[in-house]
Amino acid sequence: MHPIVKLIAQRLALGLLLLFAASILIFVGTSILPGDVAQSILGQSATPEALANLRRELGMNDPAMTRYFAWLGGVLQGDLGTALTNGRDIAESLGGRLKNTLFLAFWAAAISVPLAIFLGLLAVRYKDRWPDKLISAVTLTTISIPEFMIGYVLIYWVAIKWRLFPSVAIINDSMSLGAKLNAIAIPVMVLTLVVLAHMMRMTRAAILNVMQSAYIETAELKGLGMLKIIRKHAFPNAIAPIVNVVMLNLAYLVVGVVVVEVVFAYPGMGQYLVDHVSKRDVPVVQACGLIFAAVYIGLNLVADIVSILANPRLRHPK
Repeated sequence: MHPIVKLIAQRLALGLLLLFAASILIFVGTSILPGDVAQSILGQSATPEALANLRRELGMNDPAMTRYFAWLGGVLQGDLGTALTNGRDIAESLGGRLKNTLFLAFWAAAISVPLAIFLGLLAVRYKDRWPDKLISAVTLTTISIPEFMIGYVLIYWVAIKWRLFPSVAIINDSMSLGAKLNAIAIPVMVLTLVVLAHMMRMTRAAILNVMQSAYIETAELKGLGMLKIIRKHAFPNAIAPIVNVVMLNLAYLVVGVVVVEVVFAYPGMGQYLVDHVSKRDVPVVQACGLIFAAVYIGLNLVADIVSILANPRLRHPK
């Protein structure tokens, strides 16, 4: 078997194993949460008999192992269960929410990834000069501020003072693309500022590491300009670590948007999860947690596979 195929197969198997382990942790974590789901559904005035009947109906009296495998079997068949609070199918409810979260993450990535790579290349080109220092100072400042604080600052200035974009990011399927982009402008700004610094600094570090290689010195001795050396020699050989950090930040854009969605009342998975955590709707929390874990593990797998494919020693084994 070719080394690349073998490594990719190993990574995929490891990813499935990690997802299985994550499902166990999610199930155990939600099972030991304080509070009574039946009490939350029926209210404080419910009789003991009504509570006992509901617990039996929900299968809460079954052994934990039985409940876990029943839940996992349903997930493997595409059945995420039914929400306890409203009786709606979770997969159906999550479909639109996941689409909205991916829509927000896509536009944040479309802006932040090219901008981070450009700023990283610019910082390398002017290393230790004022452009490099200015870019580093600004990005370090943004990465040090919590996203909810950045969100509130942008709401105050962009939405209230300047009245450029709405402060609440409400979208629906009947809206045009332009209207949706106008609605999510401030959340996209927040997410871009949050992930930009990390990607830019890792791009800069990866290219500077490659710039210390012998073949870069040879290119300099041949009289090639710095921009050409960075573009044709340093950047292509720094792709693997850059892809890794980009994928990690893309995972954050999908998984870590809970705070941003809550701040802007955005109808995504994060807002859906928070709403049902407060209602102790365990099946919804489990489904959201599993989807977030699958996205995070999946994007990390993509980063690993790209790193493998970018390694010339694996592509051309002796």
